[in-house]
Amino acid sequence: MTATIHQLGQPGAPSLDAMVQLVWADLNHVNSVILERMRSEVVLIPELAGHLITGGGKRMRPMLTLACARLLDYPGTRHHKLAAAVEFIHTATLLHDDVVDSSGLRRGKHTANIIWGNPASVLVGDFLFSRSFELMVEDGSLKVLKILSRASSVIAEGEVDQLTAQRRIETSEDHYLSIISAKTAALFAAACRIAAIVAEQGEETEEHLDSFGRNLGIAFQLIDDAIDYSSDAATMGKGAGDDFRDGKVTLPVILAVARGSDADRTFWRDAMQGSRISDEDLAHATRLLRDSRAIDDTVERARLYGQRAIDALGSFPTGKAKAALIEAVEFAISRAY
Repeated sequence: MTATIHQLGQPGAPSLDAMVQLVWADLNHVNSVILERMRSEVVLIPELAGHLITGGGKRMRPMLTLACARLLDYPGTRHHKLAAAVEFIHTATLLHDDVVDSSGLRRGKHTANIIWGNPASVLVGDFLFSRSFELMVEDGSLKVLKILSRASSVIAEGEVDQLTAQRRIETSEDHYLSIISAKTAALFAAACRIAAIVAEQGEETEEHLDSFGRNLGIAFQLIDDAIDYSSDAATMGKGAGDDFRDGKVTLPVILAVARGSDADRTFWRDAMQGSRISDEDLAHATRLLRDSRAIDDTVERARLYGQRAIDALGSFPTGKAKAALIEAVEFAISRAY
């Protein structure tokens, strides 16, 4: 019988605890690499980078590399540096994103650009990208280098694509899915796929892990889209309604626009253009999203991609690693509730 989100995972609310316990020893090695490679004689670099890297992030992407390696019974240590490279790529993109979005909060704290300014945040992000490529080169695998470097370029393309789609309510669902496949899912996919390479598995295993990570990444981002309108700053770790005020046309908005009246579409056009972004406007937007079931259907689409991620693990043997990866999918979806 095919495993589903309902049937598998640990009792109680899904969490990343099982994955953390699975990779704890490896994660300590990864954290040591991260701290070592953050060092610089330029004091601002480790200070600013550490603000985000040690600031309460879940380390989900590097943990996926470690857990997938455990799924394949890989006995070596190459994945430690590569998982650190994955985290550096992720952190660099966050630093750059916060500058682009003029964000003020991340993980419940002031963003680096608010504290140190935009130029410092961009340059330290560049430093972390450089460190990630040093780690890839040290690994010595051209295939790993190709996968992670390609993911880095795809992420940048996705971010630029999202920027060009910003404030445009005519953005289609397919276009938006292509954006998040690039800006979010590409790194999830690469983080999982490189585990198959260090474990010297075949192309089929690579493809299965790539599919798992990619679909998990899409599900993760869709839930983020939903909770921007259905949660608060304390829960999200960023400002409630940030996507709304930034004019980001995410899937809930796309669905609400398609299902709304002419008056609703006029409201969304004005809101995305930045002329209706008060707290009252945000409350009205949230009502429109709920009335049109746009939030509910965004979560359902996330569940669909989550199920595809679980299905991609079907050929792997049952065990702690597989269960932890499945619960990671359940955790990603459960954040909406």
